[in-house]
Amino acid sequence: MIPINTARTPVIIGVGQSVLRDLPTSAADLPSVESMAASACDAALADTTASDVARQIDTIAFVRLVSDCFTPSPPIFGRCDNPPWALARRIGSQPKRAIYTEIGGQAPQNLVHEASNRIAAGTSELVLLSGAEVTGAMKHALRNGWEIPEAEKVDGQVDDRDRGIELISAYEAANGLTLPPDVYGIFENAWRHEQGRDRTSHNQYMAEMLASFSKVATCNPYAQFPVERDVEFLATPSADNYHVADPYLKWSIAQDAVNQGAAVIIASVAKARELGVPEEKWVYPLSGADAADKLVIHRPSLSQSSAMTAAINQCLATVDKTTDSIQHMDLYSCFPCAVQFACDALGFDPMTQQLTQTGGLAFFGGAGNNYTMHAITSLVETLREDPGSLGLIVANGGYLSKASAGLYSTAPEGGWLPADNKILQMQLEAIPDVEIADATEPGKIESYGLLYHKNQPTMGYVLCRTTRGERFAARTEAQDFSTLQTLLNDDPIGEQVRPRVTDTCNLFALS
Repeated sequence: MIPINTARTPVIIGVGQSVLRDLPTSAADLPSVESMAASACDAALADTTASDVARQIDTIAFVRLVSDCFTPSPPIFGRCDNPPWALARRIGSQPKRAIYTEIGGQAPQNLVHEASNRIAAGTSELVLLSGAEVTGAMKHALRNGWEIPEAEKVDGQVDDRDRGIELISAYEAANGLTLPPDVYGIFENAWRHEQGRDRTSHNQYMAEMLASFSKVATCNPYAQFPVERDVEFLATPSADNYHVADPYLKWSIAQDAVNQGAAVIIASVAKARELGVPEEKWVYPLSGADAADKLVIHRPSLSQSSAMTAAINQCLATVDKTTDSIQHMDLYSCFPCAVQFACDALGFDPMTQQLTQTGGLAFFGGAGNNYTMHAITSLVETLREDPGSLGLIVANGGYLSKASAGLYSTAPEGGWLPADNKILQMQLEAIPDVEIADATEPGKIESYGLLYHKNQPTMGYVLCRTTRGERFAARTEAQDFSTLQTLLNDDPIGEQVRPRVTDTCNLFALS
């Protein structure tokens, strides 16, 4: 644990956001991720009310772009090969350290932990965290056939953390578990079945939960989709709310067609005073914890998140807080089950508490890996308006693969107290893996999902447990409409299937 040193206590001194709702009418007006990030940084710098802040920043960290989460990276207009230094050049900064994060929605909260640790240790004084996405404008440009400008070339040494831990295995991908809606559908159906709910009642439950998020987004000036969507709309399939993957309709999951940027400036108390930042602007990171889970195929349970639960519990325990002391929060909401699993860990009823500061990833916007930077900026503004209250951020990356949790307040409490993530991770890794079955024996369906294309189911997939407790994954054969209809109309969890093993995957069928 880093000893408390008041002068080196980390404090957030500035936050800012940017959004572009009106799509450009020509290629010349297309935004870049760096320009969106720079707009947010300019707002954060102005928020400090201090002068000459940009020049004194010693570290800039940029959250990894969605377009850099794939190999090879798809072309994206206005993208440069060195986002941290492109941003630095735009705001007039010459940092000693530049970071480009790994993949995952946990990255912004994890950066707060890293920056706070460096400041507390005396190796940094002034840190800028930022990120942006312009996927909405990119899709608009591609639909219009506009030429995509060449990538911007910027020099400067950068700590590029690449992809990070493995999120999905080749075995899982071959058997239908590839994209987030596919995998989260597995979690969602497992939780629904465990609660004894049928499809209809759970669909209504998700809609009621998400309607409260939509209301918050309508009041947020930085929301990408500030239109209130009520329970009836969210629960009903329609042309604007079509099936994506069972059990999800379009507006129940993160929307990536956003043009948004966010920035957070963290300083030592000594630096904040030197800059003359008013103390009413200060918000202290109090504690933070990070955890990573196993690959989905190896997890003991599909109806909860071990990483999220561990990160939340350790974050609270480190500063001797309980869930009852949390007045404000933002729970990562890429899919309803992510919110539910955080609520389960906290002991909260999602129908009785405000769980978002922004409006969530479906209605505020799913700004790639950078969403939580927006959540942090919004929470900081809320805490300034409610001095002394306690705020919680819960961030999620991958397929509930990585979790970061952080506590914030305008009251410094005992200073920055980070959790011991090494011990936390050792405890998680000590949990025995569920082994992969050789798929030559039958197994009972543990959970399942359906993938859609143009509102029609095209592929089903299952995770099954054998009598020995091992697990296998399998997918439907092409054109097996009978099995697709069974998955669509019935609840197959608990049914026994015997997979057919091929050279590339496991196939299953239901009569």
